Amino acid sequence: MSYKSFFKKKWVKFLLYGSLSIIVLLIAFYASIYTGMWGEVPTKKELASLKQSQATQVLDKNADLIGKFYIYDRQSIKFESFPKHLLHALIATEDARFYEHDGVDNKSLLRVFFKTILMSDDSSGGGSTITLQLAKNLYGRNDYGYLSIVVNKVRESIVAQRIEDIYSKQEILTLYLNTVPFPDNTYGIESAAQKFFNTETRHLNLPQSATLIGSLKANHSYNPRLFPERSQLRRDVVINQMLKNDYLTLDEANLAKQQKIELDYQYYAPNQGLAPYFRAHIKKQLDTLLQQRKFKKPNGEFYDVYHDGLKVYTTLDNTLQTYAEEAMQEHMSNLQRQFEKAYGQRAPWLKGKKAFLAAKQRLKIYKKYASQGLSAKAIEDSLSKKKETELFSWDKTEIKSMSVLDSLEYYSKFLNAGMVSLEPSSGNVLAYVGGIDYRFFQYDHVSQSKRQVGSTFKPIVYTAALENGMEACTYFPLKAVTYTDVDDWKPTNASTVEGSENLNYSLKKALSNSVNTIAVKVLYETGIESVIEQARAMGITSDIEEVPSIALGSSNLKLIEMAQAYTSFVNKSIPSSPIFITKIEDKNGNTIASFEDLHPQSRNEKQQAYSDDTRQIMLDFLKATVNEGTATRLRSTYGLTNEIAGKTGTTQDNKDGWFVGITPQLVTLTWVGNDNQQIGFSNTRIGQGANSALPLFAKYYQKIDADNKYNSIANAQFEKPSDHVIEMLDCEDSKEDGFFKRLFGGNEDEKEFEKKKKKKGIFGWLKKDKEN
Repeated sequence: MSYKSFFKKKWVKFLLYGSLSIIVLLIAFYASIYTGMWGEVPTKKELASLKQSQATQVLDKNADLIGKFYIYDRQSIKFESFPKHLLHALIATEDARFYEHDGVDNKSLLRVFFKTILMSDDSSGGGSTITLQLAKNLYGRNDYGYLSIVVNKVRESIVAQRIEDIYSKQEILTLYLNTVPFPDNTYGIESAAQKFFNTETRHLNLPQSATLIGSLKANHSYNPRLFPERSQLRRDVVINQMLKNDYLTLDEANLAKQQKIELDYQYYAPNQGLAPYFRAHIKKQLDTLLQQRKFKKPNGEFYDVYHDGLKVYTTLDNTLQTYAEEAMQEHMSNLQRQFEKAYGQRAPWLKGKKAFLAAKQRLKIYKKYASQGLSAKAIEDSLSKKKETELFSWDKTEIKSMSVLDSLEYYSKFLNAGMVSLEPSSGNVLAYVGGIDYRFFQYDHVSQSKRQVGSTFKPIVYTAALENGMEACTYFPLKAVTYTDVDDWKPTNASTVEGSENLNYSLKKALSNSVNTIAVKVLYETGIESVIEQARAMGITSDIEEVPSIALGSSNLKLIEMAQAYTSFVNKSIPSSPIFITKIEDKNGNTIASFEDLHPQSRNEKQQAYSDDTRQIMLDFLKATVNEGTATRLRSTYGLTNEIAGKTGTTQDNKDGWFVGITPQLVTLTWVGNDNQQIGFSNTRIGQGANSALPLFAKYYQKIDADNKYNSIANAQFEKPSDHVIEMLDCEDSKEDGFFKRLFGGNEDEKEFEKKKKKKGIFGWLKKDKEN
């Protein structure tokens, strides 16, 4: 048969034309993908300027990671940070011929085709390469129906070859390990190392590296947190591959396989982990700071906290923060039981009670329904529909079928807490607890909440009095006085204050025992305006109403500003502004803002809020509160022997409990109360600050005392008062009225106070109101 006659046969022509048609169609199909008809294919120029979202890291004072802000939990690191065994594990397992191909391993593809497809042999492995996987990780896959696999694979091969043209093998490995997804929604090896082993990539050992690389085959199935046994088997497969490819000796492989997987899992979700309230506050500060023109990127764009991989260095001490959170959990879980038991069936948060009904009407959903014109019954029916709800509990979270009204009743019973520790010399915030559990109670009681401060305001009154010329050894009668100019107001003392009407207390005795009657008398002597001016000088910026009851703490102030005011007692009479952030760096380690940029006021020496004599006297008064006054249980119950000064506080109807603890190197404020300010403790025994708030400080400090790392804080001593101040303090704590004053004094004290009120002009504002 001749050559020409062969090609004239119909079946040969059909086969020839069919083959050519298929080739043309395949070329056209490839060209359609290459030219972007199936979706844009990144150009080499675009690939050369890859930008990957990176998480912003929040670091404590020692540069330890405490949290992240991210859309994708990813941190990019340099090639030099990858241990050799990590690279060997990756190449041996995912792409043994990585250094021999140009992005698409044609030899491996042929092997897969013949062994897997034609011979049904699954042992041949896959045909994907590290570069192909990188292309998929960078640009994902699209849905093209039944052509999805083919279109995506061709597209990835085009991208992979372009990546190989632009980047070196070392750069490709770096890009891959910084972008590849690991279990638990984690991207990149650095974030994975931090999450699963609480370490940096460069410190990963061989078994740890093999475990993480092994999880790449199936993130969920080989998650070492969820399936440790399955993960360990997969890890051993990776080690065997390293042995097979001569990256390990037999002895090294066997030794690595003998080690069990030991996780040190760290979860950096916004509402969980260490210091969630602190991190939320940091986020607010960052949002404000990074919108300032001086902190823009070199290209003029604003930084994005969720994408730009910033490093935020903070003042927090993660160990002290841990102790603060532990103290809060230990104390509040016990106090909650006392609180509920004391009320029993009389609890004001129960359905039908006044406090519950008022809280119901404050609900946003209630107001929404009411504005839509729904009847009371319709609103009630809607709010009574039940659904599965995760509930906070001090024992453990649980899921129950609850309606909106059920949830309102349930959560209304919980006491909340706030706690903050400042370093008085700098204002650095070392510990910060804004509530009992950020997942369920996201309102920050340290920086957002304003509560009546009770007797913790009294030291400000006494400070103002001393600054206005009152002597430390001034005595005031203990007995109550009726103030006729204020609707016959007659402040009384707590039941714990004992003494006859003829007894007079020194300022020290009155403050340390938190005597209400004398605090008001000191205010009258000093003048309301002078007291408010003193509060302003000590850093308090919230509104303070010009009324006599401020002597007893009727003002609603923030916890953070009260803590700031108290730092002045151990910081040369200067209140230290709270500092949270010390430095911000970009992803390349360049400083965007330093302490001086963030806190320019720290450059200049702040003005003293009062004299040093006054400071020494007040510190002596506040030490007496701990040693012989309302805070003595720090010594008797909790056994603290440190140098401590402080002040307890309790508000009307036991709605707020306070304690401020002062030590030479630490000022710590604690508060306890219910978010519904109509609900207080049922009795003063458990509701007073000495029982509700003081134990937070006590338990916190017990932990500090037990940790040798903090000996400098625990063993710090207050400076001794000067001889001049010691002389000023040399007087008895109390004295009785003489016989003739008891016999003939009558109401002389009240008359004297009326004269002093007029002389000081304290109530001039009332006259102005009448005139207006």
